[in-house]
Amino acid sequence: MSHPDLNLLVTLDVLLTEGSVARAAKRLRLSPSAMSRALARLRETTGDPLLVRAGRGLVPTPRALELRERVGQLVQDAEAVLRPVETLDLTRLVRTFTLRNRDGFVENFGPDLIARVGEQAPGVRLRFVLKPDKDSTPLRDGSVDLETGVVGKATGPEVRAQALFRDRFVGAVRMGHPLCEATITPARYAAGRHILVSRRGLDRGPIDDALEPSGLKREIVTVVGG
Repeated sequence: MSHPDLNLLVTLDVLLTEGSVARAAKRLRLSPSAMSRALARLRETTGDPLLVRAGRGLVPTPRALELRERVGQLVQDAEAVLRPVETLDLTRLVRTFTLRNRDGFVENFGPDLIARVGEQAPGVRLRFVLKPDKDSTPLRDGSVDLETGVVGKATGPEVRAQALFRDRFVGAVRMGHPLCEATITPARYAAGRHILVSRRGLDRGPIDDALEPSGLKREIVTVVGG
C-alpha cells in the first residue's frame, strides 16, 4: 500500500486559498508548470478535479470546498508541531493550577510550594482539592492538572509520572510492649494485636500482602481512617 505524499497538503492548502495556479506558484516560489504538475498529482490522489475552469478563472469543486477548512487546519497543526518551543516566562504566566492531593501532602509541602510559586510565578494560583480515592479519572479528563500519590502498576502509559520522594511505613507501640525488646521478626510482628490505618476502611493493607507469602497473618482489632 503506497503512502500519500504529505507535502502535497501544503500545496493543496495554498491552491485552495489562492484559487489560482499562478498565484499559488508565486506564493510557494515554484514555476507555473511545476504547480500545474502538482495540481495534476493532487487530482489523481484525491480522485477529484478540485479546481475547475469557469470563465477566465478557476473555482473549487464541492469536494475542494469540503477539504479547504480541514486541510488548512492540518497544515496549521503541522506547523505548530515543528515550530521551536517558546521559552516559558513564569513571571508573566496567569493561570490556576488544580492539584489533587491527600491532606498530608498539603500540610507538609503546601506552605513551601505556595511561597515558591508566589516568588517565581506571581500570576499563578494554586487550588488544592481533596483526593478521596485512587481513581485518576480527573487527571485524565483534565479537571485537575497534577495529582500526587502512590504510583502503582495500574497507572496507565498516558499518565506522565515523576517520583517526588520515597516513603516508608512506621509502626507505633505502647511503652513496654514486647516488640520494644530484641529483634523484630515477621513472626513476632504478626503475633501482636494491630490497629490498621486505612482511609478507605479496608480490613487489610500492603503489610498483610507482604506477610501472606510467609504464611503469616496478623490480628487486626481496630481500623481507623488516619
